Amino acid sequence: MTFSVNTNTGAMTALQYLNQTESQLATTQSAINSGLKVADARDNGAIFAIAQNQRAAVAGYTAVTNSINNGTSSIDVALSAGQSISDLLIQMKQQALSAADTSLDTASRQSLNADFQALLGQITTIVQNATFNNSNLINGSTTKIMALASADGSRHITTQAQNMSLSGTIVTLKSTASISTQTKASALIATIQASLTNVDAALAKLSAGAAKFSIQATFAQKLSDTLTTGIGNLVDANMADESAQLQSLQVKQQLGVQALSIANQAPQTILSLFQNS
Repeated sequence: MTFSVNTNTGAMTALQYLNQTESQLATTQSAINSGLKVADARDNGAIFAIAQNQRAAVAGYTAVTNSINNGTSSIDVALSAGQSISDLLIQMKQQALSAADTSLDTASRQSLNADFQALLGQITTIVQNATFNNSNLINGSTTKIMALASADGSRHITTQAQNMSLSGTIVTLKSTASISTQTKASALIATIQASLTNVDAALAKLSAGAAKFSIQATFAQKLSDTLTTGIGNLVDANMADESAQLQSLQVKQQLGVQALSIANQAPQTILSLFQNS
């Protein structure tokens, strides 16, 4: 063993181990504070890169969910409007049947026609106001509603619009329709019934589209949750392990400080060699 006042090998060794312990302790404390064992690229570049890619996918599915929700809302508005139109057509059929009664006097028929015209105008009002986020599926302004179906934006789901405007292919009833006479009323009954049948069929198609959007939204949410769980498996810290590691490192830190203190006292023994000089 060499006694030197210039070089203290024991102190240098003790300091190296103490520095290692301090570094490990800083890593453990960071994991406890952030809840992440891989908080940035310095912790583990490969794992961090994988986690970032998966986070991008999760963000993509968030956009997918928002897109589907917007589409679903547009369909729901169209369904609500279509149901109202169906109800109005039922009332209009009742008015037409009443006006077709040959025993009805002219005044009564005119009163029925006034109600009929009000209901006819209400259909137009409903059609023009069935808008969500500038999308109207029943006024003929668009042919379909489209939403994202994949995180990369390459796939979509669609639902066909159903134009329920007057004088169309679904509501064949014209805006000039009238039941002011018994003949006109009788002629309109079949037209109203056909329009009612068409509207109900259109509602069934919109309902099927709403179901499709709902299924896709559920799938996107489940996929996003699965990816989030996978990210957690990659980067989340196990707090039980970190707690045990923290206690172990704190003990090592204290022992390291004591070891360094003892090593620093070693040169003092050299003085004893010269006490009798």
